[in-house]
Amino acid sequence: MPIRYGVVGTGMMGIEHIGNIRALDGAAVTAVADPYGPSRQAAREALRGQEIAVFDTHRGLIDSGLCDAVVVAAPNMTHIELLRDLMDTELHLLVEKPLCTRVEDCRWVVEAQRERKAVLWVGMEYRYMPAIARLIAEVRRGAVGDLRMLAIREHRFPFLEKVKHWNRFNANSGGTLVEKCCHHFDLMNLIIGASPIRIYASGSQAVNHLDERYGGRRPDILDNAYVIVDYEGGRRAMLDLCMFAEAGQNQEEIAAVGDRGKVEARLPSGVVVTGVRGGAWFSPEIEKVTDDRIAYTGSHHGASYLEHLDFLAAIRNRTPALVTADDGLLAVAMGVAAQRSIAEGRPIELAGAALGRPPLLSARSALHRAGQDAGDEEPLEGEEHDDRQQGREEGPRRQ
Repeated sequence: MPIRYGVVGTGMMGIEHIGNIRALDGAAVTAVADPYGPSRQAAREALRGQEIAVFDTHRGLIDSGLCDAVVVAAPNMTHIELLRDLMDTELHLLVEKPLCTRVEDCRWVVEAQRERKAVLWVGMEYRYMPAIARLIAEVRRGAVGDLRMLAIREHRFPFLEKVKHWNRFNANSGGTLVEKCCHHFDLMNLIIGASPIRIYASGSQAVNHLDERYGGRRPDILDNAYVIVDYEGGRRAMLDLCMFAEAGQNQEEIAAVGDRGKVEARLPSGVVVTGVRGGAWFSPEIEKVTDDRIAYTGSHHGASYLEHLDFLAAIRNRTPALVTADDGLLAVAMGVAAQRSIAEGRPIELAGAALGRPPLLSARSALHRAGQDAGDEEPLEGEEHDDRQQGREEGPRRQ
């Protein structure tokens, strides 16, 4: 029997997920939910020729009994309310990044998931982009030796327009370094394999959306930043983000450097560059990397399809998620800390997060310490939004 999927939020990312699910063997989209009429119509068109149930609320989809798994692709600020209902079921869940916009809400999800048997998977498809996956594999096999430095550059286009412009405001998206860069922080954690102890950042809103006004408000999202992350063991990672740089050749460039060599991944070119020290200088091997398993390329170089393969396998084989709620929590916390570092002009400590624990299994400890850095009365930026209910009452909208 095919696994029956529901999709909550059928805007841009929801439609992307529908295309990927349709390309899977043994899977079918049976229901969708979105309160925004044009998004529901977009889902009907994406599933033309197929009988589906269409709901204007996630509760209708849940109560229908038509799904075994649900993809949450609604706007960021709605995730926690959706998850409070969805996690009260035995439905398997793939939650688009960021897990939630606030650290305290991510903590709630982590704790709630401990009581569930169903899979909860956080959508971090950057891990699955073939060139990046190869870089990760090369680091794992020791191609660079002892990894010491990791640099991630994303030079891209501005944020796209979303329904009612929800993504123009930090209170809705969590901020650029949560909304966009949770991907990059997740990659740092995965590649380095240790816990972050300190984050410091510099950034601004320099170019994008300055002339826009919505309800009399000007967008407040960052469009550029540098972020440095110190890890246990003396390793460091750096993020270089620019969202008015679509005139370049590659959007993502990642470089992992160790005492033995260097590996680079570039997208969308798909090129991986691998070099070993001790030979001729600046004479690396260069390879264009693909993955023959990809049956649907979509908007992410086939990465979302590969992620869906693993999500489906986890459901069928009853195995743990490879991208967990803890991973989602830590990525959000790092984004929140980076935004706070910019606002306050100082490093934010996450020190001692993994003492006595395996790497990357200590997200809650790291976040607790991050909160303590400001004192109990002053939560991390993003944990306190007077206007965070803006747009929530209408439920999921186009992602």
